[in-house]
Amino acid sequence: MCICVNCHYVDRCETYHAVEAQHQQPHLTENPTFDPNEPSINVNIRTSGEMIEMEWDVVGCLSFKRETGKWSKLRPGELVPT
Repeated sequence: MCICVNCHYVDRCETYHAVEAQHQQPHLTENPTFDPNEPSINVNIRTSGEMIEMEWDVVGCLSFKRETGKWSKLRPGELVPT
């Protein structure tokens, strides 16, 4: 799971904005202003027949500041991305 869902900066982070784009999900902000320090992204690739699915997850970031449930506070009632 992406650590961003519990990060204080998720709603203004440039890296999370890119992950949203890769997953074709609505952005928390259209104009992110926070450039995180050394984010690490895992890309998992799965194939099913001719279909290729890629899942991007931020798994580390020197700028990570824990705020448990931050994403859920911004999108109440929506399922947390996994």
